[in-house]
Amino acid sequence: MPGTHSPEIHAKLVERIPTVTGRGLHEWFAALDRGPGLLKRSDRSHWLADEYELPHWYAQAIVTEYDRRRRDRSIPAPRPGAA
Repeated sequence: MPGTHSPEIHAKLVERIPTVTGRGLHEWFAALDRGPGLLKRSDRSHWLADEYELPHWYAQAIVTEYDRRRRDRSIPAPRPGAA
């Protein structure tokens, strides 16, 4: 299994996740938040695949999308009064 998918394949996998798994991304993100707190992306995708009996490529796409969205939110807003 490759470490990452091309952006096109990733987008197609993410688009199909609700149909294939019966759960929306927000539900998978909540499962990752409640999970064992593994740090490595590969560990989290293997845990997700094993815990929920997902194909590994979908688990990997969920974890990658989770990290991407989390990273995009992690840019701190300027604090009032900070110079």
